[in-house]
Amino acid sequence: MSLKLDFELMARYNQWMNARLYAAAAQLDEVQWHADRGAFFGSIAATLDHILAADTHWMKRFAAALPELTSLDAVRALPLPELVRDITFPDFAQLRSAREAMDAAIVDFTCEATDALYGRPLHYVNSAGESHAKLSGPVLRHVFNHQTHHRGQVTTLFSQLGIDVGATDLSALIPECLD
Repeated sequence: MSLKLDFELMARYNQWMNARLYAAAAQLDEVQWHADRGAFFGSIAATLDHILAADTHWMKRFAAALPELTSLDAVRALPLPELVRDITFPDFAQLRSAREAMDAAIVDFTCEATDALYGRPLHYVNSAGESHAKLSGPVLRHVFNHQTHHRGQVTTLFSQLGIDVGATDLSALIPECLD
């Protein structure tokens, strides 16, 4: 499988899983949503907010480095959030809307990108001011891995609340082979 096809699958998986988590989060009241549960970012709200903030940082780096990709136009217009433990979107509906828009942008990006693009270096400056040049493909792999890591934390927090988010395995989106 090419990186392009792999990343298209990962983008769809990301979108699908986020929709499941936000559907589960919609069942929470404000106290449950913001309660410190001892997770790295404390609350479910802060953890989901962190995932979006990190995605925004990474996708803005891709958008700046790849001006020819129109799929990233909406990302270029976004403000750059702080990467701290503060919450960028304290309102659930705003966070959910921003998440859905980011997921759509990531799906569109992977549909427009090519295998050749994933072999190109991504030049960027991180939030600590350090310059980097890394291959675009492995950087995008990191973005998906980071999302999966923190979504795993959130599913544990939901489980502790007795909320089952259902299937979470990537295999649910992998089509069957027709021999």
